[in-house]
Amino acid sequence: MDLPSALEAEGNTVCVVGAGGKKSTLYALADGLERALVTATVRIPPFTEQVADLRVTTDPNTALEETTDWPLGLVADREEDRCHGYDLAEIDALASNAADTSVLVKADGARTRWFKAPGDHEPQLPTTADVVVPIASAKIVGKRLDEEYVHRPERVAAITGLEHGDRISAPAVAAVLTSDRGGWKGVPHSATVIPLLNMVDTPALEATAREIAAEIRERRPGARVVLTSLLADEPVVAVV
Repeated sequence: MDLPSALEAEGNTVCVVGAGGKKSTLYALADGLERALVTATVRIPPFTEQVADLRVTTDPNTALEETTDWPLGLVADREEDRCHGYDLAEIDALASNAADTSVLVKADGARTRWFKAPGDHEPQLPTTADVVVPIASAKIVGKRLDEEYVHRPERVAAITGLEHGDRISAPAVAAVLTSDRGGWKGVPHSATVIPLLNMVDTPALEATAREIAAEIRERRPGARVVLTSLLADEPVVAVV
């Protein structure tokens, strides 16, 4: 299965949250779709290389209507090393105007860590989100709960019961990804949630990811979990 099919991205508004592969997921999806718009409701590094056209505009709907080059990137403003996305109402308007276009949205930040739980102001999810993808790196299992690999470790601790410095287990990753204070936080009632475990780059990491996925399905029966190695030519390792 290809990544757009695994994440139900075709023609939908897909929002990525969590840590360990949000931007890579957006860009891989955009590369696999005929018409994709990449944007954000938070800060995002410039991504000129990942789209056919990155436009800085306060009128994203007009830019969408005028474009002929896909995938399209839209941001509200750009500084040297970061761009700013749009407020939620603007993303909702974009999604309503997008018709046959997949709208791909970065909806929180993680400061390049592999695992996180959201802060009070996160995630920034539009009401039009069709699919929400909470992401974690399979490589986080066995790492210590601290700032080196985890964004907001105190939030992870509050969900999992772990102490600062404890080793992170597969059940702990699943607990965060499935929590209403974690991967399910703020998800619109009509949206589908599809957890994604990234950096599944070896057979050992696939075994770890499958353990996390089994724990996710225990907590959220019927959930579909996507395992990826996003730097590979075939990024979908498995769908479980």
